[in-house]
Amino acid sequence: MNYDFDKPVNRRGTLSVKWDVAGNELPMWVADMDFETAPEIQDAIQKRAGHGAFGYTLIPDEWYESIQNWWETRHQFRIEKDWMIFCTGVVPAISSAVRKLTTPAEKVVLLTPVYNIFFNSVVNNGRYVVECPLSYDGECYDVDFEALEEVLSDPQTTMLIFCNPHNPVGKIWTRETMERIGELCWKYHVVVISDEIHCELTDPGKSYIPFASVSKKCRNNSITCIAPTKTFNLAGLQTAAVMVPDETLRHKIWRALNTDEAAEPNVFAMTGAIAAYQKGGPWLDALRDYLYENKQAAGEFIKKEIPKIHLVPSEATYLLWIDCREITEDSEKLAAFLRKETGLYLSSGIQYGKTGEGFLRMNIACPRAVLKDGLQRLKGGITLYIYT
Repeated sequence: MNYDFDKPVNRRGTLSVKWDVAGNELPMWVADMDFETAPEIQDAIQKRAGHGAFGYTLIPDEWYESIQNWWETRHQFRIEKDWMIFCTGVVPAISSAVRKLTTPAEKVVLLTPVYNIFFNSVVNNGRYVVECPLSYDGECYDVDFEALEEVLSDPQTTMLIFCNPHNPVGKIWTRETMERIGELCWKYHVVVISDEIHCELTDPGKSYIPFASVSKKCRNNSITCIAPTKTFNLAGLQTAAVMVPDETLRHKIWRALNTDEAAEPNVFAMTGAIAAYQKGGPWLDALRDYLYENKQAAGEFIKKEIPKIHLVPSEATYLLWIDCREITEDSEKLAAFLRKETGLYLSSGIQYGKTGEGFLRMNIACPRAVLKDGLQRLKGGITLYIYT
């Protein structure tokens, strides 16, 4: 089946968080896509909506089976039914885990730059963020294991929130890297939360490795958060899963999610997720090809037309991580300037930790015409910024 990702989708006036902006602005910041979801998912939701009654909803065996089959087929990892707990989203799950598995004033490690909402889940619950900066050589990010061991060895450190693949730098972590992380966390009694919401959005020919699949220590000391929402543009359905192989840890997370009332689905959460995992594969494969072409087009444009900035190479996500340090260390000021002068709305790198200063994040999950518009605005804004 052919899928038309060039088709424009007007999201203004739909209560879209991303598109609730001024008429002249082009939002390329928050991580949702400007594509319609797979037709098979639309059909399933429309059929459910046609029933007309929207009461409390159970979690059927089909939901568990769809996730099991998907992960076993696409990622060669068998998830047992008993390991899974439904939740309303990855962020609610992380926040619940922070509250249940750590105590106030304890420390949570983040490998920065990293997804900004991790900071909120820690700080809003009275815990301390410890930034462990990734090493960066101008092209590639990696884990600084000497620094990581130092922060994990602190008795006040009780949790590591891990992003696999990594947002915003687009890194697919290797088995060896994750095994070393797992060993260190096990050694120092630090539990791992692995956010794997971007796991399907890898470049064609690239695949991610589930953290829990790497070793027995990784499996027994981790909580994995998964969802179809980023992959299939379903964030508004509030549907996700937490996968916890260890029975004792799983009971604590089950209690956390139920105490926070985050373990019951809305009426479309089951329908959308099941349809995605059962029928969404072909659409996803076509999407990955399209996103990769967008990424290549953006990289070529930036290299040729805006040589003062540098696109960090990535293997996953639809987010560009752009190094602007040659022209400024103040990415917040630069992002504000671009928005004011060109209408291009990007994310400032400082949101993702101290090491994000001097970087911008750009969402390219959009039709090619929108991408070209965004790149032209970026070029014009950068040129104006340099010579102002």
